Amino acid sequence: MIEIWYAILCFMLVMFVVLEGFDIGAGILQHVAGRTDAERRMVIAAIGPLWSWHEVWLVAFGGVLFVAFPAILAVSFAGFYLAFFLLLWALVLRGVSIEVSGHIADPLWRTAWHFIFAASNVLLAILIGAALGNVVRGVPLGAGGKFTLSFFTNFSPRGGVGILDWFTISVAVFILVTFAAHGANGLVLKTEGPVHDRSLRIARLLWKAVLALLVVVTIETWQVRPELFSGMTHKPFAWLGLISVISGLSAVFTGLRSKRELRAVIGSSVFIAGLMISGAASVFPIMLHSTLAPEYSLSAYNNAAAGHGLAVALVWWPVSLIFSVAYFLFIYRHYTGKVKPTDDTQQPY
Repeated sequence: MIEIWYAILCFMLVMFVVLEGFDIGAGILQHVAGRTDAERRMVIAAIGPLWSWHEVWLVAFGGVLFVAFPAILAVSFAGFYLAFFLLLWALVLRGVSIEVSGHIADPLWRTAWHFIFAASNVLLAILIGAALGNVVRGVPLGAGGKFTLSFFTNFSPRGGVGILDWFTISVAVFILVTFAAHGANGLVLKTEGPVHDRSLRIARLLWKAVLALLVVVTIETWQVRPELFSGMTHKPFAWLGLISVISGLSAVFTGLRSKRELRAVIGSSVFIAGLMISGAASVFPIMLHSTLAPEYSLSAYNNAAAGHGLAVALVWWPVSLIFSVAYFLFIYRHYTGKVKPTDDTQQPY
């Protein structure tokens, strides 16, 4: 039962990172792919109908964490208090900038909100990357099962760590570039004209950088948590994740080279999902690793909710998933195809 709920939790997080990764990546590239106000609004139009729906998966992730692993939720929210509020403000600023940037036909107004839109997406990518880096590296859990995180301490990934050190910064940069590359793939699929052409050139360049950074981060992870790699050999889902990473990268490069846009988007989605799956499988059953002492770490088995509650919740979860998937298919079918400048009514999304 615990393994099932851990898989459900990971599924929610994978859906959020893959879908929201496109929105964030496109936002990061808004001022690069779009040179004029109309082209920048075209980037917003590409994600406008979808961004709020994608954020629902983050709420669902928090709900599953509350239902299945309430102790982990309590410890995490207290320890990551500063990081969570930064994430919340970045999400708010990104949403506000999307909704109000087209309300007033004034160059200063639109330029300011376009800048806030791009900056908030950059911050979101960095925060998500740093958070994932903290999960892999570990947090300073003490004997009492609690921790607090400052921005940084001595930039070492061991001992009394902070949110940022050389490892988590590396992961944050990797996620930033990966989201931007994923967003570029999505813009190639959803746009046409100059925005499409620039996005294609950007995507080809960024995916080369992703490949190089993947090698660097893998080596760094081996140094920080070598036990993750040794444990992969006994975990089939970790192998599934690795296969997804390789096949996803192959689909991206062949799709961009042959200009098969959908293949490239599917490939980048599979690549990101594969990274998340292999990482989640490797750390299991430890959900919060202690950088102070391994015996202080919190595992899924020792911090799950009561078995009866998990069994009851498992009855209702498929029902909610069916409704979510049905709405997912409806909205993507409704907004399929490429956006054009004329599609943007300058009204709230």
